[in-house]
Amino acid sequence: MNAANGIQQESQTKTTKERDFMTYQKLDNELSASQQVTNWLQDFDQALRTKDIDKAVQCFETQGYWRDLISFTWNIKTLEGQDEIKEMLSHTLEATEPYNWKLDEEAVENDGVIEAWITFDTKVARGYGHLRLRNGKAWTLLTTMTELKDFPEKRKKLRSKGAEHGVNPDRLTWQEKRELEDKNLGYSEQPYCLIIGGGQGGIGLGARLRQLEVPTIIIDKQPKPGDTWRNRYKSLCLHDPVWYDHMPYIPFPENWPVFTPKDKVGDWLEMYTKIMELNYWGSTECISAAFDEELQQWDVEVDRAGERLVLHPKQLVLATGMSGLPNIPKIPGMEDFAGEQHHSSQHPGGEAYQGKKCIVLGANNSAHDICAALWENGADVTMLQRSSTHIIKSNTLMDEVLGGLYSEEAIENGITTYKADLTFGSIPFKIMPQFHEPVYRKVAELDSDFYQKLTDAGFMLDFGEDHTGLFMKYLRRGSGYYIDVGASELVAEGKIKLKSKVGIDHIKSHSVVLTDGTELEADLIVYATGYGSMNGWAAKIISQEVADKVGKCWGMGSDTVKDPGPWEGELRNMWKPTQQQALWFHGGNLHQSRHYSQYLSLQLKARMEGIETPVYGLQEV
Repeated sequence: MNAANGIQQESQTKTTKERDFMTYQKLDNELSASQQVTNWLQDFDQALRTKDIDKAVQCFETQGYWRDLISFTWNIKTLEGQDEIKEMLSHTLEATEPYNWKLDEEAVENDGVIEAWITFDTKVARGYGHLRLRNGKAWTLLTTMTELKDFPEKRKKLRSKGAEHGVNPDRLTWQEKRELEDKNLGYSEQPYCLIIGGGQGGIGLGARLRQLEVPTIIIDKQPKPGDTWRNRYKSLCLHDPVWYDHMPYIPFPENWPVFTPKDKVGDWLEMYTKIMELNYWGSTECISAAFDEELQQWDVEVDRAGERLVLHPKQLVLATGMSGLPNIPKIPGMEDFAGEQHHSSQHPGGEAYQGKKCIVLGANNSAHDICAALWENGADVTMLQRSSTHIIKSNTLMDEVLGGLYSEEAIENGITTYKADLTFGSIPFKIMPQFHEPVYRKVAELDSDFYQKLTDAGFMLDFGEDHTGLFMKYLRRGSGYYIDVGASELVAEGKIKLKSKVGIDHIKSHSVVLTDGTELEADLIVYATGYGSMNGWAAKIISQEVADKVGKCWGMGSDTVKDPGPWEGELRNMWKPTQQQALWFHGGNLHQSRHYSQYLSLQLKARMEGIETPVYGLQEV
């Protein structure tokens, strides 16, 4: 993803002062990219050390951006423009004490934009970042916390010996220690952190916390890690490629398939949980949770395989994915339907429906997968599309969108998963559409014949309200798209029947009546109608009052469909402090869960160790 892609510099009438600046800039540009970055870092470092906030702010363009992942703000926060940067520094600089800003490797220049990886220190942490310079000023700055100085992860040179040398009659083996921990944690000893949700998000965060020695229990109602994946419909595979989907610490092997089948994902998560020695309670459901203001802890009632007990963690993380409870529409006549009906999350697969007439309400990822599997198994399947869908072919997504950061070629070019994550994270959400819009216009041109076939079949297509495609739709609303792995051809060819611009008006015992008056026979109705906000889980587990106090999860306030304003500039309530003390939300795809679990784990560790964590810019509701 080119840093200058789609960015147009505004033309300006140059005053004498500006011409003088340009003369200086011409001389400055004769320096190497690395030297220009080094000079900028020295100026910035000096301004911060001397608490000269005005000078520090002048290091940025007037509309420059600073995205901070907990290193200054103890928050996930983007500052937009010099005024917001100044306001942030006036509140955080004294406590942060940043210093030692250095170039980490040679900077590169492309289309007038210099990009560089940088390191820095604060009073309590080490940091890593990314800088983009234009004409000597910072266009974007990303700062991230990588570790707490006094509490580093026990890895590499700090790793455990494993063996206990010498003579000790009371020696406990590694296995005995693990068994003792398993016996005591949650009973005679309380976890500092409880993670509700044992999918890839909860497991990855649990691994981070394990390395930071934060006592943690992960609970999930499924018996084993990975069962959430195993229990989904038979044809389910990851639609994102392997390079995008690694877990923390242990990447997939080099022979791992590009698109991982669901059961293979499940097996990997089960193996990962065991190898990373996580305290995972399967067959455990959270009954209720309430925060005790006086004791500053949670009271969480759980049912562990029939055993009722109350846990008292200091921190509670809802890791239930990026979505909330399933959205199941209330349609007149549902209770009279003689066939089978269920939400897509409960769909078992297509094997049982050969020769059956199947109706799938919805036209996004799950709907397409389910329709294709039903057709493959000999069902007569009709997709009902109520609103337009963005579709991108899987190969095109790989070649034109992800390949520069997440591919075998990217690895060969020295782009590690960590750097790919940071590169993606270095682009402020405010200007991200400018990066994506030209890419998706190229996609539309490359696959124009494909899109024309779908349109001719009556399928309603879109590329987002501003033609920014898949990722902006995902970030803004988490829905409204399909990564095509074959189902679109079935729609275009009429093998999957399509009724667009309609929903279900009412249901009869053996049919559905659509909003245009059409009646379709039905043996099966699948509601591929998505999910609610994550705070729906907070309402169910804690209370509606707390859910309202926290507010909406996901989206950034772009004022587009399903992402109402006001502008937040970051994903709402994700991986950062919320309006409810000691309540956190963790979710997203495998890439986001991997990347942002690092910052969530450091926030939790800092609180456990009593480090001051003054939060700047706590999200308002």
